[in-house]
Amino acid sequence: MRRAALAAAALALTAAPASAADDNALKAELQAKTQALLDGVPAGNRAVWDSATDPALIYVDESNEVLTKADVLAQRTPNPPGLTAQLPIEDYKFQRHGDVAVATYIVDEHLDYHGQLIVTKFRTTDTWHKTPAGWKLIASMTLAGLDDPPAISLPAATLAQYAGRYELTPDIHYTVRAQGDRLFGQREGGKEVELKPEALDLFFVPGSPRSRKVFYRDPSGRVTGLGDRREGHDIKWKRIS
Repeated sequence: MRRAALAAAALALTAAPASAADDNALKAELQAKTQALLDGVPAGNRAVWDSATDPALIYVDESNEVLTKADVLAQRTPNPPGLTAQLPIEDYKFQRHGDVAVATYIVDEHLDYHGQLIVTKFRTTDTWHKTPAGWKLIASMTLAGLDDPPAISLPAATLAQYAGRYELTPDIHYTVRAQGDRLFGQREGGKEVELKPEALDLFFVPGSPRSRKVFYRDPSGRVTGLGDRREGHDIKWKRIS
């Protein structure tokens, strides 16, 4: 009995490196396939997408549109003149679960748009399935990475118009104060942050590109409230002082 247990343990120890090696080889294979798919986007290479994807592919793009394999293939046409793109992969992470593998990575897009360079990062998560014809992509979801917008300058007198105390409920308040050509906001009990102007009455907090602070005015131009805008929807605060 003891010898059988020792033999089983030895077999497990010898099998583990082989499994790790297999996973590393699969990771390299799928990463190469993924890079080939991305290289095929600006070129309009339908063949590489047709070969690597499953017929039942579910593909969610950065615009939150859910596409079938037929939809994806129909979109694979060469970029029009004036658009040149490179789509290298960064930070490729991988896990295998039997005949299924999941990978997530950053696509560092460099797009030459009629002579102007646009750099955008996307986070993509892919699911692969092992089939008799090899590993096929069965699902993919891409999220656009968000950056802070460029800030503008507003006169100190304009910034002073936003200073005041704002109320969400009788127990929840937000204070805005102006300091020269800078504006700061703080929810009571929270940390004060700087509000950077994106446009008149529209501000953002550096490092939080998904949300905005929008100030409301009455017909006379007086600031009457602010909106905590998240994904296009405002949580409204009333100015009380």
